[in-house]
Amino acid sequence: MIDKYLPYSTQWIEEDDIDAVVDVLRGTYLTTGPTIDAFERAFAEYVGAPYAVAFSSGTAALHAAVLAAGIGPGDEVITTPMTFAATSNAVLYAGGVPVFADIRPDTYNIDVADVERKITSRTKALLPVDYTGQPADLGPLRELADQYRLLLIEDAAHALGATYRGRRVGSIADMTIFSFHPVKHITTGEGGMVTTHREDLAERLRLIRSHGIVRDPTKWSKNEGPWYYEMHDLGYNYRMTDIQAALGLSQLKKVDRFIVLRKKYAAMYNAAFADNDALIVPYQSPDGSSSWHLYVLRLRLEALSITRREIFDALIRENIGVNVHYIPVYWHPYYAGLGYRRGLCPEAERHYEAIITLPLYPKMIERDVIDVIDAIDRIVKRGKR
Repeated sequence: MIDKYLPYSTQWIEEDDIDAVVDVLRGTYLTTGPTIDAFERAFAEYVGAPYAVAFSSGTAALHAAVLAAGIGPGDEVITTPMTFAATSNAVLYAGGVPVFADIRPDTYNIDVADVERKITSRTKALLPVDYTGQPADLGPLRELADQYRLLLIEDAAHALGATYRGRRVGSIADMTIFSFHPVKHITTGEGGMVTTHREDLAERLRLIRSHGIVRDPTKWSKNEGPWYYEMHDLGYNYRMTDIQAALGLSQLKKVDRFIVLRKKYAAMYNAAFADNDALIVPYQSPDGSSSWHLYVLRLRLEALSITRREIFDALIRENIGVNVHYIPVYWHPYYAGLGYRRGLCPEAERHYEAIITLPLYPKMIERDVIDVIDAIDRIVKRGKR
């Protein structure tokens, strides 16, 4: 057993991050102030998008994007089951219907061919997820969206800093959603962002995040005085605070350094496991460059006499905080109550049953990675047929 507990991921907060937050706490604005605008501008510049709109969480950002896309009761949105429930939940919040397409057997991202098979007259948007940080097949998905006049909403909660065919994730889809939860590439505690190249969508997103209230006098029905404002839609309180934005601005300056470390540790895992016939290392498509949010190791169960659960438990006993990403969304009891059934996406189900997420985060050191590798080697070696 290693001496310290290694979680599967965690934040890295340094003194300059703390100083940035303290500066806001000592200032005038704690929320809806200038730091949010500064964070949005810096983030938009980083990903190469004209507009970025900050939210209180990644889930709030997803919900707002689905609403901004005009999704309503009965509208279908095609997405992947290999994600956290928030992705498809956002469709349900709007009264829409999540339609699950299966995943590719190599990248584990959504299968474009299955997406096309599931497009109907009720389909209004495609919602791929950049699983583990590897961009989905954004080129073919963009072509499908254009062909069928659909919106492309990309869930890039895993993929800040990733690129697809030389372009940064966040600059390709109609709307791209990011998360700043502590396990993600940068953190604001909780927080999210939507980037877009469309001014109309950016305006709609801003309306949704702040109660549907408009403060621009040129858009009012009348003007009764300096105190006046109008509510034009039913919006939400999904605003990010200046405290969060200050942490985000500070963290954003480090994101490239963090990604370099993530890639380094992922490469160490790949090199160590590549020749083990009981393990499958993550395949990387030549179309993209992953920013490695997660390292998902797939087991060749037919080569093992022990189960995934036994390997998982043995690693926990070694003080290694492994996890599993993800349970197919439609397996959850709530979705079963909506009529979704097992067997809907066979490849995703096979994937779930054979995967373990290993620790991967920039605050690790090489010794930590080696400790994980050594533990995997010992446990798998004992469990080989």
